[in-house]
Amino acid sequence: MITNRQRAMAAALRTLQTDDVLVLPNAWDAASAALIAAGGARAIATTSAGLSWSLGRPDGQNLTRPEMVDAVARIAAAVDLPVSADVEGGYGPGADDVARTVAEVIGAGAVGINLEDSRAPGGPLFGAGDQASRIRAARESAIAAGLPELVVNARTDVYLFGIGSEAGRLDDVVARARSYADAGADSLFVPGLLDLDTLAELTRRVDLPVNAMAGPGAPSVDDLRAAGVRRVTVGQAIAQAAYSLARRAAVEAIEKGTFDSLADADPFGAVNGAFRPR
Repeated sequence: MITNRQRAMAAALRTLQTDDVLVLPNAWDAASAALIAAGGARAIATTSAGLSWSLGRPDGQNLTRPEMVDAVARIAAAVDLPVSADVEGGYGPGADDVARTVAEVIGAGAVGINLEDSRAPGGPLFGAGDQASRIRAARESAIAAGLPELVVNARTDVYLFGIGSEAGRLDDVVARARSYADAGADSLFVPGLLDLDTLAELTRRVDLPVNAMAGPGAPSVDDLRAAGVRRVTVGQAIAQAAYSLARRAAVEAIEKGTFDSLADADPFGAVNGAFRPR
């Protein structure tokens, strides 16, 4: 059953990504979500890559719907913040697949989704019309579930996978954005695009708030804000850094017998205190 609290969370997420720039560090389990919340996040987004790695899988639509939904439920239960779920390609190609995924992820406590237009990692993409039908199904499913406020972040992988000629990519993304907006999308996610001039042109040409995916070497949040970006995520970057630390710390302990890699960890009490007792 949808609660007033969940509807309020959805409305808050919608406001956060339109009033200013919403910075959404991506979590992959309940623990990372709780620590990201403790770091001052105003909302939580999940990362399919981090979630897949935590289950011993490679990224790239290798999760099952139940696995993703279970993870989202644990994350939503761990934080008092809006949670936006990365539902990858919707766990099936059809509009009915997307509708089922949306219904289940809402039931798990999410108030937003990312839905990508890739048929598979690296492409090809769904045609704009087909993807619009899938987005429309997501919106209709949210309404049927009692959460019409669900924030649908429509992801297009034109830049991430280098689809089409370089000269034509911006026009392709603009056309897709307009089609996706008409189908019920609330924002546009364009991973792989960090050129500030291109982002500025994109944000001028589309009405949807634009989400950029940042990481090491990316423009700052202030620079992205100046280009018109309204939502900034980091994808798998935090999970990647965390798992890389595990490897480096293991190598240091085994090969050198020292433990300096662990020196900057938060105190045990600070980490332990981020969780609520049962």
